[in-house]
Amino acid sequence: MATSVESGWLTLGVLVSVAIAAVARRRRSWALAAVALVVLGCMATGWARWWWRGHDPLVGLAAQQAVGVAELTIVGTPRTGERQGVRPPWWSSAARLQSVDVRGEQLRSGALVRVSANGDAIAGWAALAPGTRVRATVRLAPAEPDEAEIVLLRAREGPAVVAPPAPLDAAVEAVRAGLRSSAAHLDPEPRALVPALVVGDTSAMPSDLVDRFKVVGLTHLTAVSGANLTLLLAFLGTVARSCGVTGWWLRGLLGLGVVGFVLLCHAEPSVVRAAAMGLVGLAALGAGGAGGRAVRALCVAVLVIVFVDPPMARSAGFALSVLASAGIVAWSRPWTDALARWLPRVLAEGLATPLAAQLATQPLVTLLSGQISLAGLVANLAAGPLVGPATVLGFLAATLALPLLPLAAVFTTGAGWCAQGLCWIARLGELFPAAAVAWPATPIGVALVLGGCVGLVLVMPRLLRSAWWAAAAGLLLIVTLLRPPSPPGWPPADWLVVFCDVGQGDATLLRVGPHAAALVDAGPDPAKLRSCLSGLGVDTVPLAVLTHFHADHITGITEAVDGHHTRAVAVSSATSPGFGRALVERAAAGVGLTTVRPGSRLDAGQLSIEVLAERTTETVPTGDEGESAGENDGSLVMRASVGGIRVLLPGDVQEDGQRNALMTCPDLAVDVLLVPHHGSGHQLPEFLAASRASVAVFSVGADNDYGHPAARTQSAVRDLGMRVSRTDQQGSIAISKSGDALLVTTQR
Repeated sequence: MATSVESGWLTLGVLVSVAIAAVARRRRSWALAAVALVVLGCMATGWARWWWRGHDPLVGLAAQQAVGVAELTIVGTPRTGERQGVRPPWWSSAARLQSVDVRGEQLRSGALVRVSANGDAIAGWAALAPGTRVRATVRLAPAEPDEAEIVLLRAREGPAVVAPPAPLDAAVEAVRAGLRSSAAHLDPEPRALVPALVVGDTSAMPSDLVDRFKVVGLTHLTAVSGANLTLLLAFLGTVARSCGVTGWWLRGLLGLGVVGFVLLCHAEPSVVRAAAMGLVGLAALGAGGAGGRAVRALCVAVLVIVFVDPPMARSAGFALSVLASAGIVAWSRPWTDALARWLPRVLAEGLATPLAAQLATQPLVTLLSGQISLAGLVANLAAGPLVGPATVLGFLAATLALPLLPLAAVFTTGAGWCAQGLCWIARLGELFPAAAVAWPATPIGVALVLGGCVGLVLVMPRLLRSAWWAAAAGLLLIVTLLRPPSPPGWPPADWLVVFCDVGQGDATLLRVGPHAAALVDAGPDPAKLRSCLSGLGVDTVPLAVLTHFHADHITGITEAVDGHHTRAVAVSSATSPGFGRALVERAAAGVGLTTVRPGSRLDAGQLSIEVLAERTTETVPTGDEGESAGENDGSLVMRASVGGIRVLLPGDVQEDGQRNALMTCPDLAVDVLLVPHHGSGHQLPEFLAASRASVAVFSVGADNDYGHPAARTQSAVRDLGMRVSRTDQQGSIAISKSGDALLVTTQR
């Protein structure tokens, strides 16, 4: 209610708090009085925020997309993105707005905003250090209600520096630069990972390493999470106690560690949140295992954060931090004691802490992602003993980098060894078929995960006390990773077509036998395609067809060819050679490429694929955006028939490519339509109607940067009477047949 920014809900919240206060007075209950006070306080902060947003002239100007000259100070860690298709590279950072000159008036402000740039302006913005004060022409735009920034500023030019960073900001940047310098002698992956572990600086991490960390559930290590900071505190506490530091001296030492960590990580909202959760861990450690004190500390931290920043109550990241800290507070100490019966205590603590955090957060992770990361459990257990030393050694290196760079390099070498171990864990973890198992994010599905986690928590102390039982549990987990469990009802035994959930890309499987399927497009991620194939029990891919050579359709081809007995890889002739074609040629070196054209027919078992249309290279426009759009329009447009089901597979064709398909083959009638170009707004209504499909599938990544699928495209297919299914919301989508009826089964 307090975060709704709507007067009706806020009024209701106030009335609820008054009612609770009345009951508290009648029963003379201090506990109920405290609840009423907390609710009333939340409503008061919500009212203040609602009033402020409604009366801030800056918000009004943003709603009008006003253009002005802003003076602002860069804060936090900037983020960047590479060019993807027609989307240009971009740069973005939080900033503190000092003033803005707009429409002949100057507004002074201290509001937190987000500034972004793309195109030619990126170079100037990317060179700015946090704390730099700049002036630039910007266009104002409204921010989402639950975001910390009140408006967005889109830069229309490069920045003019007004003032350099303040001494504290400059010192922090010097320390961060010193850390990077001290790691310069390491191999590329640990060299990029050490700054990410220590200060959350992920700017140098290669995309493949980022993807591997996502698959195995280690991303939180580079996000300055509460659980990660608690790991640091646990390691520091162990070392300090071994040196005889106890009591308030211990708490003070760990508190200084938290303060230094926050400063080096730029004190962004997520870092402050992590610090609060880390202080809960500090309270738990200082309390010597007194769970009541730690729980009270956790409750106080949550209340303070929500009072100061009400939108945190809706933040999934905040909820995960709270749950991870709660798990550590409740279970880490007894589980450490159980493991310490047969393991060194340092190692026992390194294993128990991530295990507690993983079990506490898994139900919410499943609800948010529709996945169970079994590899994440193993990876976090294996990574636990490495994270603390890597972070502490890196922190020491950062401290010494400016005065004693050679000595700092010694500490960074130790941190690099640990970071290399984390890279190996991530590389090994993604190879398991069950690295991330899709699971229905339904009430029943999440309840099953919750029940499993509760059951594990109940048996964990007894299991961890015995080395034999713990080893047996570890062996069972590894066996499960090799053969992933299936979500309830998945896959249907009689599936004929499956649109794999591979993120922002396409990968369609067409069944040709009991354990065999043809593949049309391979998606952007070999690991996700591997998971889809394994979950369906497919071990043979005799035929692979690629509609065009964009990365989100071809990158997974290595997984299809390697180890799946592929005999043919068919490709379009329309798209001009480039990086994409070279990648496919390398992947299919042992098979060779077959070029297909309109009129070509591909058969495999019960499957028949007709190539209906292809926009030729000569008609593809050139230019910056036109090149990518032209490549999209050069996609093969195909109709697949399998088991009495007809599927239209048009790749990424946009209006011109769809118009060409209608002229080449007016009869596009099918049962199922894979909506072109992931459901973008570039659709020809006549093309959608010509498919006469009863089911429309959008193969799209969750929270993608392109806004796919477009709302108007979804409305268009629904208006044509099609049933809509989306991989970002439902996971992989299977099509089967019962009599004359189509059956659609989703993974979640």
